[in-house]
Amino acid sequence: MKEDKFIVTPKDDSSVTITIRIPPETNGKLEGLARQSGRSRNELINKALSFALDNLEFVDKRANVDG
Repeated sequence: MKEDKFIVTPKDDSSVTITIRIPPETNGKLEGLARQSGRSRNELINKALSFALDNLEFVDKRANVDG
């Protein structure tokens, strides 16, 4: 049976929008990788950010200062 209704539901999107500034050379590399990989800049940025956050080591240099 053919459905005659165009059903729209609320967008289930748990992401947020932010604005960042990056150097032109970084943008060029990102654009090149996006074209080469067939992935969006957004997807590549999210993958890189997730990797960085999962693999970083935070060192608080202020804790090492005698004062």
